[in-house]
Amino acid sequence: MCGLCGEITFDGTPADTTAVARMVECLVPRGPDGQGAWSAGRVAFGHRRLSVIDLSPAGAQPMIDEELGLTAVFNGCIYDYKELRAELEGHGYRFFSTSDTEVILKGYHHWGTDVVSHLHGMFAFVIHERDTGRVVLARDRLGIKPLYLAETPQRLRFASSLPALLRAGDVDTAIDPVALHHYLSWHAVVPAPRTVLRGVRKLPPATVRVIEADGTSTEQRYWEAMYERRPEHASWSARNWEDAIEEALRVAVRRRLVADIPVGVLLSGGLDSSLIVGLLAQEGQSGLATYSIGFESAGGRSGDEFAYSDVIARHFGTDHHRIRVGSDELAGALGHAIGAMAEPMVSHDVVAFDLLSERVSQSIKVVQSGQGADEVFAGYHWYPPLAGVGRDRAVGSYAAAFFDRDADAMRSVVSDRYLCEGDPSLDFVRAHMSAPGAETAVDAALRLDSEIMLVDDPVKRVDNMSMAWGLEARVPFLDHDLVELAAMCPPELKLADGGKGVLKAIGRRMIPAEVIDRPKGYFPVPAISHLEGKVLDLVRDALTGRSARERGLFRPEYVQELLADPNGEHTPLDGNKLWQLGLLELWLQTHVG
Repeated sequence: MCGLCGEITFDGTPADTTAVARMVECLVPRGPDGQGAWSAGRVAFGHRRLSVIDLSPAGAQPMIDEELGLTAVFNGCIYDYKELRAELEGHGYRFFSTSDTEVILKGYHHWGTDVVSHLHGMFAFVIHERDTGRVVLARDRLGIKPLYLAETPQRLRFASSLPALLRAGDVDTAIDPVALHHYLSWHAVVPAPRTVLRGVRKLPPATVRVIEADGTSTEQRYWEAMYERRPEHASWSARNWEDAIEEALRVAVRRRLVADIPVGVLLSGGLDSSLIVGLLAQEGQSGLATYSIGFESAGGRSGDEFAYSDVIARHFGTDHHRIRVGSDELAGALGHAIGAMAEPMVSHDVVAFDLLSERVSQSIKVVQSGQGADEVFAGYHWYPPLAGVGRDRAVGSYAAAFFDRDADAMRSVVSDRYLCEGDPSLDFVRAHMSAPGAETAVDAALRLDSEIMLVDDPVKRVDNMSMAWGLEARVPFLDHDLVELAAMCPPELKLADGGKGVLKAIGRRMIPAEVIDRPKGYFPVPAISHLEGKVLDLVRDALTGRSARERGLFRPEYVQELLADPNGEHTPLDGNKLWQLGLLELWLQTHVG
């Protein structure tokens, strides 16, 4: 788990190693254990290292294999690297390290771009071929690891974070109106390849891009889950599905123990992280380190779920750490969290993850986390109403439950120069949900959320906040074998028992019932959902200051209306609409100016 960056020129000039060095400096938090740089004419790579596998200098990056003529930078973890290494050794390859990075290099030499289909894990990597000048960029199937791009006719720069590209300079920072529409309507989700800045794009998940020496390039999507029933499962009972999914989840959790250092768990007190702890206990893990965070109450809302995480910690005898955060500390942490955001993220728990990661990183470098279970196993409230609904009605039902604003409301929020024609967010959802490969409306919504919303909200949030403190977060519910199996599972089994029925049935075999049967909770951060005090002051100053006035994103009368009643308007997902505007402006002022 690290931070990578680099530049490829297309006009015959050498790569700008000074610009790459500036990007490396920006990536220090993602890789506090080491630094490396490499250049060869038109290509330059930079890297910051978080040492998790092969802690020796042999595992450093950029990794150069002189014998094969390959150089790579890599961010992530390949969980089956030992098995792949043994297979490649059988093909005659000799290894100089024990790292998963070298397995990618050798695997690329042997399988070419199809190496990605052999990798179980989370990854973004870039490989340069010395003899052809070809450069290959790749991102994992579920987009767990980011890869941002800033491209002009003269060059392409890439980095693990958007702010690193800005640090390199010469980026078009104008607002992308379509991305702004997505941000304001789709709960801050901006689907790849867009970002809110016109000059920065992101490589989509499950994508390999090949750039030839002459600058021409091709992109290929190499994986997608099929949300359809299969003939071989026609005779399966509910119990058969539960058993198969339990085993796939057990394998996913076991895979994510691969490390040369200890692995802990972020324990929210919900079903998902509790299942991870239960499975690890069954795997024989003793003295497992678990971590929970809680905040002061605000506006009548509770700020912690310690009652549930304590149940799991006691039941499995974990080495449990309760982390309490006061309101003043939360307000003080906002600046760091916003600085760590590769893109503006409005979800309340982004600050919680930032503070949690800070504390956890003081005692451990690797944790498992429960993100993805709701999107993969139908845990959200907007899935049940889609059962039995035709595809033509499903789009409207989904948008009504999830979207923060419709096209009419957008016109009262956004100033004229940033308005879009039509409704690009609704058009995006309509196209995605009508595409082949999903059997029912529920299947289509699960696919949309797993491939789009999950990637650019929960997963991005966890990556950004954990890596800002040099903490590697692994997400077993996004093991691609598990996701493929869950996609084929009949929707009614996932919708059962109030949602995540299959997981709840598995949970009843190993974890206390009060954790399973509790009301569904979200990471509670009351001081952001209910704006007051220092947090409200920050938002007010951001939206009324000179930078905001000059940028002119929002209609002044709408901003004043929200400021007059800071907690009066909430989205269907209970997000504070004033916070949504304020967070975007705070992010832009932090990263763009």
